[in-house]
Amino acid sequence: MDLDLLARGTGEWLRGSGTDADIVISSRLRVARNLADFPFCMRSSEIDRREIERTLKQCAETVPMGRAMHYLEVSRLSSLDRQFLVERHLISREHAAAEGCRGAAVSDDEDVSLMFNEEDHLRIQVIKSGFSLKECWDLVDQIDTQIEARVRYAFDEEFGYLTACPTNVGTGVRASVMLHLPALAMTKQIDKVFRALQKIHLAVRGLYGEGSQASGDFYQISNNVTLGRTERELIGDIEVVVPQIVDYERRVRKELVKESKQTIHDRVSRAYGILRAAQTITSEETMHLLSSVRLGVNLKLIEDVPIGTVNDLFIHTQPAHLQKLQGQELDSEKRNVARAAYLRLRLSNPDSSRN
Repeated sequence: MDLDLLARGTGEWLRGSGTDADIVISSRLRVARNLADFPFCMRSSEIDRREIERTLKQCAETVPMGRAMHYLEVSRLSSLDRQFLVERHLISREHAAAEGCRGAAVSDDEDVSLMFNEEDHLRIQVIKSGFSLKECWDLVDQIDTQIEARVRYAFDEEFGYLTACPTNVGTGVRASVMLHLPALAMTKQIDKVFRALQKIHLAVRGLYGEGSQASGDFYQISNNVTLGRTERELIGDIEVVVPQIVDYERRVRKELVKESKQTIHDRVSRAYGILRAAQTITSEETMHLLSSVRLGVNLKLIEDVPIGTVNDLFIHTQPAHLQKLQGQELDSEKRNVARAAYLRLRLSNPDSSRN
């Protein structure tokens, strides 16, 4: 897989399509599995890790997934390429930072990725645009079943699938949706949502999952535990809650437009103007301003920028993506200048090529 070429395109999950895609950026299903014949990664030797990777790579090559899969030897990639894959949501931050033999298999349209020798021996991930947890689960379940027919998973009749982290024991399933909630954040009602989610044992995380901070008003909502629940129950919990949050965000957006349209329009216009004219800009400020622009596009306050372009820019202006697009490694100051130039190009001509 050519990562330089990949950087110029957009994964399926960023296309801005699917149910409630104005607010639900993406849906993701991930399962954690371990092979019964090897110690967990934290206890395994380098010889074990090589054999685990070899076994799972062979599965990835032989399991019919209905899409072309490309293998990446993560342990041999540069730090820039590993960070690029993290920004792309194809591997985890932990996978990028780990030591020893590890790999990943990624589909052409980036909706499927398999991580080998992460925290667990195997992580199967499916990510789709919009609110599509059921579609994600159906594909994860299909892939998981086909792999399990070829290897023996670590499984206990009482506890279910055994994992390195106790919170994943049971189904090993982590279901999550990424939401864009600028109106709730702007009106300081987001904390009320967080408190309600905590009461029903759902976690709220930032753009890059556990341990990351909210950026650009993006929030990931996921299940906290898997033990004692079925996969359908875990997914059902989120499927019940997310529409309520989506409705809440939409109501607040309407109230903002009704009660203070001029203020909102001014905020959106200022953000759009800065992004189109800035000569140097940080990734943090870019995320903040793009959040306002995305809100403006969805409220039809900005009509000449496709939502897909805005979604692209959230990822393409991240440090590793920006350096891949520039074809060279850049220090922080040069990245800020290059980021501003890239934003000016894309926003002055949203249909321009990504170069």
